[in-house]
Amino acid sequence: MTERAQRIGPAELLARLARGDELVLLDVREPREFALGALPGSRLIPRGELAARVAELDPERETVCICHHGVRSLQAAAFLRTRGFRCVLDLAGGLERWALEADPLFPRY
Repeated sequence: MTERAQRIGPAELLARLARGDELVLLDVREPREFALGALPGSRLIPRGELAARVAELDPERETVCICHHGVRSLQAAAFLRTRGFRCVLDLAGGLERWALEADPLFPRY
């Protein structure tokens, strides 16, 4: 992978989850946003807390960073790569795009 975080689209993520791929789903939104809806199995570490809590994550596990529109998750993915995480993906378009393309029942806000 290049130094920039790689992106994954909603359809590909949905397919990988359906296959049972072992992915860490790292939701970097705020707790109030997470309470509105989150992907099953997601782990919440708000973007502003990530630097202080990065040791809670395994740099050897494939990690997908998730937020509302994809901006904070892209920043989080890039940050994790600077900390030695080798396989980090950003959910392109965030949960807004997920709701539009992968799960129309997912809450939008």
